[in-house]
Amino acid sequence: MLANRIKLIPPSPTLTINAKAKAMRAAGEDVISLAAGEPDFDTPEHVKEAAIKAIREGFNKYTAVGGIPELKEAIISFVQKEYNLKYSQEEVLVCCGGKQALYNLFQVILNPGDEVIIPAPYWVSYPPMVLLAGGKPVIVQTSEENGFKVTPESLEKAITPWTKAIILNSPSNPTGSVYTKEDLEGIGAILKDKNIWIVSDDVYHKILLKPELKWNCIANLDEEIKRKTFIVNALSKTYSLTGWRIGYLIGNKDVIKAATKLQSQSTSNPNSIAQRGALAALTGPQDFLEQWVAAFRKRATYLMDFFKKIPGIRCFEPEGAFYAFPNVSSFFNLKASDSVKLSEYLLEEAKVAVVPGIAFGKEGFIRISFATSLETIKKACERIKIALERLSR
Repeated sequence: MLANRIKLIPPSPTLTINAKAKAMRAAGEDVISLAAGEPDFDTPEHVKEAAIKAIREGFNKYTAVGGIPELKEAIISFVQKEYNLKYSQEEVLVCCGGKQALYNLFQVILNPGDEVIIPAPYWVSYPPMVLLAGGKPVIVQTSEENGFKVTPESLEKAITPWTKAIILNSPSNPTGSVYTKEDLEGIGAILKDKNIWIVSDDVYHKILLKPELKWNCIANLDEEIKRKTFIVNALSKTYSLTGWRIGYLIGNKDVIKAATKLQSQSTSNPNSIAQRGALAALTGPQDFLEQWVAAFRKRATYLMDFFKKIPGIRCFEPEGAFYAFPNVSSFFNLKASDSVKLSEYLLEEAKVAVVPGIAFGKEGFIRISFATSLETIKKACERIKIALERLSR
């Protein structure tokens, strides 16, 4: 018999779609995947060389559970530069990806029945992680009209005596929305006098699609808010290190100590070779990032222009990350009655893999990743257009 806790957890819809798409490809079908959130750019050469050097130098043994000191220092310097915030090594935990950073955090701060406020649309793993820690996800719906952002009013209504934390993800997966300083000030005003942790998921913070846009973290508002905030980040998206599995958690040193203890009994240290690579990524050349972001901007522009040509589709213009989240509800019919059915239809009829919006807590939408080449995106869009026209007949 399986443990009850695992019965609470649905399979990852992103991975499910990807698996089906790969199976179709293996069977010889020409399938295009716009489902995975994985940059198509290769890992920078200097990062790969650092990892190879580490292997050759015999850096293959266990490291400190919470990460090698030099990587922690690099993270501290990076955060000081990016956030203008100072932290100590006691406040940093290096993890096996940003996902483990979040998992560790929820495991050590939540007791059974504690509530975590999660604005929807949300990254698919937030609710399962909260459930696995014995907590209760409290989903707060947002709207296209306000840029898919939680408002101070909706936040205040969701807070109860059992509220333990709130998650803020900016830029957002799946919508690409970005919280402004004014947005965060409104949220901070609600949270300032409350004993509620703030989890700032900043994994996409370097990928801003509008040059004039400035990224902000709620921890920058003031010292009181900073003390309540945990920063979660990773090298996966920014440096195309998805398979290397290096992320980090920053915040209250007592919680970090507890999360380190938990990690010591689960994975132990993050991969030693990947840590050396991460060190090179954070301390080495950063100029390639501008080229990558410029490519994401071109892809986003193409997608938005494409959506405007399809009657029935409307789409919030993403401000960051590399996802579009179009509203496709006008195409729902007997053949495709919801976002899951429509995604299945597009995979079978158009041979294009997308992710249903309900996976992110928002029915009526699909998520399209533009973390692939513009040529591939153009080809996929033509297929989607033809398939939707057939569906409308």
